[in-house]
Amino acid sequence: MTDQPTLDAYPARAYDKLRYGDTDRQGHVNNAVFATFFETGRVEMILADGAPLTEPGQSFVLARIEIDLSAEIFWPGTVEIGSRVARIGRSSIGIEQALFQNGRLCAKAISVVVLVDDATHRSTPFSPAAVARLEGLTAKAA
Repeated sequence: MTDQPTLDAYPARAYDKLRYGDTDRQGHVNNAVFATFFETGRVEMILADGAPLTEPGQSFVLARIEIDLSAEIFWPGTVEIGSRVARIGRSSIGIEQALFQNGRLCAKAISVVVLVDDATHRSTPFSPAAVARLEGLTAKAA
């Protein structure tokens, strides 16, 4: 993750409002809150209104997340969250994300989420419709 992406490189977009309670003793947003911002982006991409990737009786679980912090985020304001699919597996997806405040890159993340059957708690394969939707959320060509 050495490139410096812009928000335009991510087909799925979300935002979060910064709260005063997100700040730490140094006056910037606590780095633990960055994980919450990335969650907002993942959830909005995966469970988008009208086109969720799950079927009844299925849900997603986070299996891995790696976060690289590159700049402070300051309250008040918002953060923009870009998300894109980096890899599509049988029952898991690799997701690349980035956080921006006022157009400035503040953090990047790589995560893996797994589709599971709610009754068995085991991974379950994506439907063809879900795969087609995921393909539309892949990284844009450089």
